[in-house]
Amino acid sequence: MWASKAMRLLVAALVASAVQAFYLPGVAPTDYEESDPVPLLVNRLTPVLGPEDQQLKSVIPYDYYHPAFHFCQPSQGPAKQPESLGSILFGDRIFNSPFDIRMLRNETCKTLCTQTFEPRASKFVNRRIKQNYAMNWLIDGLPAARVKYDERTESKFYSVGFELGTVENDNVPFFSNHYDIFIEYHRTRTNKYRVVGVVVQPASIKTTADGNGQVETCDVADKLQLSREINTDVAFTYSVYWTPSATAWATRWDKYLHVYDPKIHWFSLINSSIIVLFLTGMVGMILLRTLHKDISRYNQLDLNDDVQEDSGWKLVHGDVFRTPRLPLALAVVLGSGAQLFFMAGATIIFALLGFLSPSNRGSLATMMIILYTLFGSVGGYVSARAYKTMGGDKWKLNVVLTPVVVPGVVFAIFIFLNFFLIASESSGAVPVGTMIALVAIWFVISVPLSAGGSYLGFKAPALEAPVRTNQIPRQIPDQPMYLRWVPSMFLAGVLPFGAIFVELYFIMNSIWFHKVYYMFGFLFICYGLTIMTCGTVTILMVYFLLCSENYHWQWRAFFTAGSCSVYVFFHALLYWASKLSLGGVVSNVLYLGYSLLLSFVFFILTGTIGFFSTYFFVRKVYSAIKID
Repeated sequence: MWASKAMRLLVAALVASAVQAFYLPGVAPTDYEESDPVPLLVNRLTPVLGPEDQQLKSVIPYDYYHPAFHFCQPSQGPAKQPESLGSILFGDRIFNSPFDIRMLRNETCKTLCTQTFEPRASKFVNRRIKQNYAMNWLIDGLPAARVKYDERTESKFYSVGFELGTVENDNVPFFSNHYDIFIEYHRTRTNKYRVVGVVVQPASIKTTADGNGQVETCDVADKLQLSREINTDVAFTYSVYWTPSATAWATRWDKYLHVYDPKIHWFSLINSSIIVLFLTGMVGMILLRTLHKDISRYNQLDLNDDVQEDSGWKLVHGDVFRTPRLPLALAVVLGSGAQLFFMAGATIIFALLGFLSPSNRGSLATMMIILYTLFGSVGGYVSARAYKTMGGDKWKLNVVLTPVVVPGVVFAIFIFLNFFLIASESSGAVPVGTMIALVAIWFVISVPLSAGGSYLGFKAPALEAPVRTNQIPRQIPDQPMYLRWVPSMFLAGVLPFGAIFVELYFIMNSIWFHKVYYMFGFLFICYGLTIMTCGTVTILMVYFLLCSENYHWQWRAFFTAGSCSVYVFFHALLYWASKLSLGGVVSNVLYLGYSLLLSFVFFILTGTIGFFSTYFFVRKVYSAIKID
């Protein structure tokens, strides 16, 4: 009975996440009348770039109602707001707040509450101020922001979040306890009002409450500093100002979606695209012309003529489709790579079509989890079909390992890093309930789908090799230096990385600096360029390998394309050294751990692209020659 009820709750949660993920911006506006309450929701505190050094000093988010911050709470206590699965995984912790905001009602120096900061809490908060932590509020789904000016484009834009405090001369932190809230509204044709912009200007003022706990005036010149030696009484106040705006509700996010360095972005992307297309075309022409001449010569000459000295790739025709080492492991990673390939492509297409709105927090991550789960059948089918083609006979083990190995590695690293977040009392720590939900989704949905795909894969006929395989393996001669494992991997990985490194920079900024990422058109182009370059470069390296009479190409193809992930990790290290100044051990471990996790997933994805591109190339080449 309990298991049945738990299963129904799990299915309901998945359906709710799926419905939220397909939220279209502009279809569900909230209309207010004058004096209607407008709820203000609070989210986690996140570190941002410093105003002067432009470096990130931490990667640990904190709950808004963390005891050390002593922020004012609602009379009934904070109530957690419903969130999607992706929002929880990315560290969002949204609660209600005690702010009383009414449509079109201006407020001046309204007292929220008075709190006492003990020395230990003061030290904690002062350190967060020095690490440039920002507060994140939500009003009608819009994040509270600060107005900033971009000198390159000479335009103003809204930067999500506002500072917890400021650091002034002599490295003295001042705590912001007063908030000027400027809310822009748009009047509809039906004389209703909609929120179209939220700006918060925090201030540090040393105010004192009277006997009734109220602050008479916020016009105080002295700033508030939290003492590390004695208790500090802090009065929290706020003001609300409503301003009309011509911005329509459907376009209210435009002010938040600011492109940094747009000319550099366009130039770099176009430059990378031209270079990649040119090199891909060159490689394709060389291979096609060379192979066409070789195949024509082999098919026209008499079989008694000695043509083996002309080229080496035909000499290994009897070994090129020989079962590689560890066929089960190769089939398992190929299945997981195919699952990632379809998940990534479908997610980018959905985002490109506008189905994943930034106003629905976590929708992108939720969609990725749902699609990866559903494409488990694809992973099982590809793994089983590849394993059967390679002559594997341990089909039961293949069915078990395909949905377990790669997701298991990712989940193990994720849990390991989650312990560091728990030890830091971070809001980024994934709750136990969410972990159980992920495991349930994994075993209840993904594993059965993978098993079903594996069943269909083993039922399908194996792909027959176009040439027969010799019983005795051919001896492989000494290989030139550039065709050995490490040099060939590093040479081949440069080109795919060159196609994505510009977009990777913006993705890294979005992840670590908590900026809204929405340039899915660029991402779609980069994904296509990655597929092209991984496939072409791997084909070229395997062709050189076959010409040197080395027929062990299967794992080499996978690692050659997957070597792009090594450059992705090196890029993360360079980013770590140049853009980050992480002081604590936990922040450094988290950054390096998540970077390693991202690189591992990218390795599986690109390796699979390289293998299948090469496999069909090899089949095409050896099916075109006449073998006696």
